Amino acid sequence: MLQKSQEKHTKGYVHIYTGNGKGKTTAAIGLALRAVGAGMKVCIIQFLKEKASSEFKPLSKLGEAITCHNYGKEHLIKDNVTSEDKALARKGLEAAKRAIMSGTYDVVILDEAILTNYFHLLTVDDLLTLIQQKPESVELILTGRKADPRFIETADLVTEMKEIKHYYTRGVLDRKGIES
Repeated sequence: MLQKSQEKHTKGYVHIYTGNGKGKTTAAIGLALRAVGAGMKVCIIQFLKEKASSEFKPLSKLGEAITCHNYGKEHLIKDNVTSEDKALARKGLEAAKRAIMSGTYDVVILDEAILTNYFHLLTVDDLLTLIQQKPESVELILTGRKADPRFIETADLVTEMKEIKHYYTRGVLDRKGIES
């Protein structure tokens, strides 16, 4: 009989990484690397970001084990959301549906998907429908601040990153290789 740590991946769960603290995307990337190390295939779909941050660059060297896509523009402003922003989010949602239903990926990460609701790009129901339609074998990870309580209720695992102290409050901007 296999020990729990040696069991084959057969059931996929829904993870939420949320909160105002740093590390949500980084945690999801860490899980992606662990999955690839175990022979799984991973798809990462980033919402709200036009280009991948530095943590995504080495992932492209993993070949077909990991696929990354971006759907967004830089510097989205909540009170100035455009039709182009909404169209990009919709394209990202469709790409997520295809990835989840394709049978190709063991793990699908929807980075910043939760925040699309806050920006009125996608609805909570859009994402909940996606979660409900996910095949049982797919591990689904959603990241982003401001998680609606319905996401928390639906997920199997929820981690809240809580900011205790951040040098950003002292005027330190994103540093390449650390925050970007």
